[in-house]
Amino acid sequence: MLAPDHKISLETPRIRRLDDGAINRIAAGEVVERPASAVKELVENAVDAGARRISVAIAGGGKQLIRVGDDGCGIPAADMPLALSRHATSKIDGTDLLNIHTFGFRGEALASLASVARLSLTSRVAGEGGTRLDATAGRLGDVRPAAAKPGTVVEIHDLFFATPARLKFLRSEQAEARAVADVVKRLAMAEPYIAFDLVDETETPRTVFSVEAEAGGAMEALRGRLSRILGSEFTANSIALDAEREGLHLTGFAALPTYSRGSAVHQYVFVNGRPVRDKALTGALRAGYRDVLARDRHPAAVLFVDCDPVLVDVNVHPAKSEVRFRDPAAARGLIVSGLRHALSAGGHRAASTVAEATVAAFAPEPRVYQMDRLSRGPAGYRAKPLYDNEILTGFAEPPSARVEPEPEGAGGYEDLPLGAARAQVHENFIVAQTKTGMILVDAHAAHERIVYEKLKAARDASGVASQALLVPEIVELGAAAETLLAAAEALAELGLVLDAFGPGTVAVRETPAILGLVDAKALLTDIADELSEAGASDTLQTRLDAVLSRMACHGSVRTGRRMSAPEMNALLRQMEATPRSGQCNHGRPTYVELKLHDIERLFGRR
Repeated sequence: MLAPDHKISLETPRIRRLDDGAINRIAAGEVVERPASAVKELVENAVDAGARRISVAIAGGGKQLIRVGDDGCGIPAADMPLALSRHATSKIDGTDLLNIHTFGFRGEALASLASVARLSLTSRVAGEGGTRLDATAGRLGDVRPAAAKPGTVVEIHDLFFATPARLKFLRSEQAEARAVADVVKRLAMAEPYIAFDLVDETETPRTVFSVEAEAGGAMEALRGRLSRILGSEFTANSIALDAEREGLHLTGFAALPTYSRGSAVHQYVFVNGRPVRDKALTGALRAGYRDVLARDRHPAAVLFVDCDPVLVDVNVHPAKSEVRFRDPAAARGLIVSGLRHALSAGGHRAASTVAEATVAAFAPEPRVYQMDRLSRGPAGYRAKPLYDNEILTGFAEPPSARVEPEPEGAGGYEDLPLGAARAQVHENFIVAQTKTGMILVDAHAAHERIVYEKLKAARDASGVASQALLVPEIVELGAAAETLLAAAEALAELGLVLDAFGPGTVAVRETPAILGLVDAKALLTDIADELSEAGASDTLQTRLDAVLSRMACHGSVRTGRRMSAPEMNALLRQMEATPRSGQCNHGRPTYVELKLHDIERLFGRR
């Protein structure tokens, strides 16, 4: 700046109280950012009211109309004006802001919406008559009788008409409508025992989303709800999670690594049932998949972290979209270890979509076969068979695949998940037969994962060897030095030994031997940045794993090597016993399974 920019008058400023309308409009800007924010607040209120069915209708992406109706407990007539006033709520009494058991607790949403839109509140408590209260830009009307079913309906017209500047920052109607649908779907995931409907009334009413209440146990109900929202492919290719640590409980479903996505849109995290977008938790999700995904792929998962409300603060953001754990390291550790354990327990599984993609790749273009033409001959005409001994004996070229005789004692292999080896194609790909189909294995990729897991297990059992530097390397890091020194003990377990060397400076005395020459400053800077952002760092662990991965690549079966039947079967058995063997170290599938009906589809039999 070239000159001072005084935000207030140079004269002695006077302090004055803002009027209630201005206060409510300022609060609305914090709580309600867009139509999706309004829908979120209203649906959460309906859930807190004990609703079993929640109906949402919008028009113009929510700019013109938002209507949320529920069959919950309703609002007594005497409380209707209070419901539209700020900081009035039935959720808490204000004595304990940490022990929060409901979605809402601030008492701001309805008052904020009433201050920036035209709002009508209609409600009926069981056994009483219905009532209605209208508000326009914060001005309340009179409570009057109204026909209503038990429950509550909140209807909002012309959102932000009282704050035109806010309208300019909204996106297109289509984009806002998509954001509303995303909010409703996230809340529907969190509440599988509640039915949800979303209708777009912009032109002709159109049902955008609708799910009925699920039945059964918690995990069964969640699986059913996720199948309806994310598709049956997700639940068919995911692993159930159930882990506990230091008062935190992790449940949900994590997709197999080979069911990865091109973006992070299929990552959902909930804390005590509340949808959140928390960098630390999504970072832990990525860390759980750290060495099983390619760099440009993203995991798909739905994670629920539940705990005593006093262990997490949900009052750190006006929209309640962020949380703060009392022990963030425990929350991160639970997610990382829970995911890795579940993926390991998944063993050699690969996503079923790999087989579907294979079938699609092989699928021929629609055509008329020669046999079809011959079958349309004159009555009594008998076509010559397309395949006969004369044709079969005309082939002089030998087959390109080597077929190995079945070794003794391999009779039961077909009953095992990866079956019995039958042939090797192009000196790398193993063809195996199972009871229900066939398996095609990339031998190099599969053996690479097996060797990699053995190297990691050996490292974890004996620790990471370090090499002492002849002359300690002094690295200046400023304020980040304290962050690193706080994690010095954990880093030492990975072979990186450092200690303080004056203000903002550390001395690196030992580095992991397996890394060879290390740019200490670059490594420490990366670790410090990650520690500051996520509270934990996988940078060093990732570099160590990368070296082991390269070692595994060089030490595994090379493409071009001919394998005997016993060797191929031994590799298949090792894959079945090795965690994460369904994908190589780079995240690609190590095998493709084709069921018999898939093979029949390739030949037009189905």
